Amino acid sequence: MRSTARTSILWIAVCTLLGALASARLEGAELLVGGATVSITPDEPVALSGQFHTRIARNVEAPCTATAIALETRDGEKALDQAIVVSCDLVAIRGTIQDQLRERLAGRLPDFDLKKLFLAATHTHTAPVMLEGRYDIPEEGVTQPSEYVEFLLDRLADVVVNAWEARKPGGVSWALGHAVVGYNRRAVYADGTAVMYGATDKPSFRGIEGYEDHGVEMLFFWDKERQVTAVVINLACPAQEVEGRSAVNADFWHDVREELRQRYGEHLLVAGLPSAAGDQSPHLMYRKRAEERMRNLRGLTRTQEIARRIVAAVDDAVELARIDVRYDVPLVHRVEQIELPVRKVTEDEMKRAKANAERYRSKEKPSSGDLRRAQWHQAVVDRYERQDADPFYPMELHVIRLGDVALATNPFELFVDFGIQMKARSKAVQTFVIQLACASGIYVPTDRAARGGGYSAIVESNLVGPEGGQMLVERTVEAINAMFAE
Repeated sequence: MRSTARTSILWIAVCTLLGALASARLEGAELLVGGATVSITPDEPVALSGQFHTRIARNVEAPCTATAIALETRDGEKALDQAIVVSCDLVAIRGTIQDQLRERLAGRLPDFDLKKLFLAATHTHTAPVMLEGRYDIPEEGVTQPSEYVEFLLDRLADVVVNAWEARKPGGVSWALGHAVVGYNRRAVYADGTAVMYGATDKPSFRGIEGYEDHGVEMLFFWDKERQVTAVVINLACPAQEVEGRSAVNADFWHDVREELRQRYGEHLLVAGLPSAAGDQSPHLMYRKRAEERMRNLRGLTRTQEIARRIVAAVDDAVELARIDVRYDVPLVHRVEQIELPVRKVTEDEMKRAKANAERYRSKEKPSSGDLRRAQWHQAVVDRYERQDADPFYPMELHVIRLGDVALATNPFELFVDFGIQMKARSKAVQTFVIQLACASGIYVPTDRAARGGGYSAIVESNLVGPEGGQMLVERTVEAINAMFAE
């Protein structure tokens, strides 16, 4: 406890110092903006990530892409600060992908600080597998995870370099819209338990567990003629409407990109970034027949219907955003390594996980899904053995001030309540919370969710628990507000 207290005091002192430094340079500086996009869809069949069972995609329904936005402020020839944000149609930023990308870029961007690059995943469950050993994948005729990672790193390196080299004087504006896309997906029952995607039409159903955030945070980037060149869209919903299919699919972000390019030009860059949404999903939880009737009357698929709502929010905001374009803005980008307490595995939880792992392994003919579930439970047993020696989860935190807005990252599927706390307590006019960034830290539930249990809130689903989630809120808010301190 003393170590944690000392760490918190040190963190507050650092944030105060950073705030003083930031305040000294709040006057605007010339903004340079660059961007690029690239397909990250392989040409050969590939295994898909996001379910327990193995799925091999042999066709592409909607290509997965990566879109990079590069920012820099300058005072004459002097660079003041920088950022490169890359939105990726992936389930998560697996393993050490971000570190490997930085190593691959070494020497290619001599005037850019590679620590100020981060990747974020849209969380589509129909993108390629990136980790070896997770699934039983045929050795012949299918792209292996290690092969896909090499392909992915090549494409990401090129799109980052292209975005950085394309930067030129431009403007930025921010706007807020609304669209009903994400729904809280945890149903609560009379006995106090909660179930992800639980049935809502049975007598014991008592309600939906938590809140929803229907805000659409938008950053528009403009050329000197005030023509929009790129838009960053941040909303609290993962891209998993078509998650169970066996084809490569970028989910609803593909439809958003296509629709926006029809309206604002084929070269428009669209970067989708998920806000805190660990307990959210585009899947309908109730009123399903009425929703589907309206969609059918419009003649749209579910991903097209979701895109229609997001695009309507953009359409509603873009002309207002055009009124207030800033070509000279403060840009401050801080990168910190922080440690959060891990969720401790109790002895009872370890015993249950051990029994479940053995149950799946001991089946006479275990399926690929059975073996994956056995791995999932076994990981809890392994954590129990090492948790006293390894009590913290290290993570990379990016906090950016761009004009009147703040952007803050985390690697988790962070429950929406934590994101709302950050937004409510931030001194920025608007705050973009970007989850699934830099790494893959799986779900962080609220205390209420942990009490209800169920997938996403049990120990198998969490490396960091409610205590760590609250600590993340505190440190993120401190870092943001230090940048806006008077």
